Amino acid sequence: MVGVKQSDCTGCGAPVGFIDRHYCCRCTAQQKEAATRAACPRCSQQRVLRADTGRCITCSRVCTGCGNPVRSKSSALCRTCMRESERDAAKDPCPRCSRPGYLREDTGWCGHCSRPRQAKQPPRACEQCGRVRKHAGLGLCSACWQRHPDRPFVRAEHLIAELDNPPAWLQDFTTDLAAKYSVGRACTMITSLGWLLRDDQPNLPQSVLERSRRPGRSMGSLARALETFFTSHGLAMATDQAERLAAGRRQRRVLAVPGLLRPSVEAFSDFMIRSRERSRRAGTLPRTDATIEAALAIVRDLALFLAGERGKQDWALTDVHDLEAFLARSPKARKRRLVVLGQFFRFARSRKIVLVDPARGLTARGPSGFTGATLTPDQQRVLFRRWTTDPAVHPHEALLGMLALLHGASSREVKMLQAVDLDFRARTARLGDRPHPVPLDPPSWAAVEGCLGHREDQKTDNPHVMVTRQTKSGRGPASTAYVSHVLDACGFPPRMIRCTRLLDLVNTMDPKLVAATFGMDPEATMIYLADHIDPGRLPDLQSR
Repeated sequence: MVGVKQSDCTGCGAPVGFIDRHYCCRCTAQQKEAATRAACPRCSQQRVLRADTGRCITCSRVCTGCGNPVRSKSSALCRTCMRESERDAAKDPCPRCSRPGYLREDTGWCGHCSRPRQAKQPPRACEQCGRVRKHAGLGLCSACWQRHPDRPFVRAEHLIAELDNPPAWLQDFTTDLAAKYSVGRACTMITSLGWLLRDDQPNLPQSVLERSRRPGRSMGSLARALETFFTSHGLAMATDQAERLAAGRRQRRVLAVPGLLRPSVEAFSDFMIRSRERSRRAGTLPRTDATIEAALAIVRDLALFLAGERGKQDWALTDVHDLEAFLARSPKARKRRLVVLGQFFRFARSRKIVLVDPARGLTARGPSGFTGATLTPDQQRVLFRRWTTDPAVHPHEALLGMLALLHGASSREVKMLQAVDLDFRARTARLGDRPHPVPLDPPSWAAVEGCLGHREDQKTDNPHVMVTRQTKSGRGPASTAYVSHVLDACGFPPRMIRCTRLLDLVNTMDPKLVAATFGMDPEATMIYLADHIDPGRLPDLQSR
């Protein structure tokens, strides 16, 4: 009996012979089969997944060697592993090296052992030292070749041959390196320079200089050598390494401030930097990096004092008693600290960080005249003999000591002294901002000649008279830290020796004349006259 059509299939439109059904038998079977399928996580196809692997049947067959899929049902290895296994099966252990390989019929060994070795050159006598050794180049042994002065130039010639478009300054830079550095160091720097010249970046001097800089506090010896060479030849501008180091020092001082007090100190640091830029544009005296860093250090110490000992985490809670307690910890630094605290709290009050300036009514009480320590005449004689007769004294110590003891020279004047500032015929020197050349006595000139001899031994192009190991490859002066420790061997700091000379000159001569001679302000010499009375101007009490 033929069934009666009840309705049409929703999926394909075929007749449905069952009541209350919307799909035909074929569409119903397809739905049941699709319910058993899912997306395979490996091939992303709708397949029936296996319960043990969670993947389809095809993706469940993997290579036992590498784990890659295997399409063949009868193979347990992929094509790559099968070829490797066939090659390994054809190898035999070599009787000479005991490693598996393809043995040659003529030798019975593997290919590596069957190949003839390159004959080594017999040792010969070195042309420089005469010892019988293997040669490294130019008829020299390895040790003599490492020290040969032509080695940097040979390395530079090889680099020029490797480059498609070598820069014109490369040969002159090699000559500059060979004159300033050792042979091995110069070759290492030329090799590092070759890596920069072979990359895809432009080989312009400024671009090479920027790429040669290392990240961190030191930009590297290659970058310093390139900067000195390029700036002296007018090929590139100097880097901002000094500004980067100063920014890092400021950042370290700001980060040392406790968290809740830190934003105000950071804003104060930015304010001082902007003030310095405005001062430069206006042509006035701007703050130096050392001044800004010293100010941040004082504010940092105050913040640590407030947070650690006073338990205050807000600048608005600071009062005059807190500042007095902080200033009492270092009485000698009261004046300098009070100046910085006044600047900071005035800035904080203008930014509504504090409502009242706690440093407004504080004063730096203390003597306004000179209160430092000086040398006795016997101590001056001992130092004079040390720097004129002792051959073991370093030339830098003798130079700084003699100029400070006899001519009142500061550490900055000595470290900035250059060879062009010396007049060898008149035996004079231009020190700092002094308006006239300073005539040097024979002991002082002997100290200058000793320092020049030490500079000549270093074979440097640095124009300064005082050249250290760190500055001999550049053109900058000696560091402030080095100069401050030059006189450690004698036991007296340069400031004490200089103040002794200034104190004696001011109290025996006209202070204005001393100020004009040393290039100082007239007010600067008046502090050495505090509590001083000239006995010759007092009335003779006994004659009355």
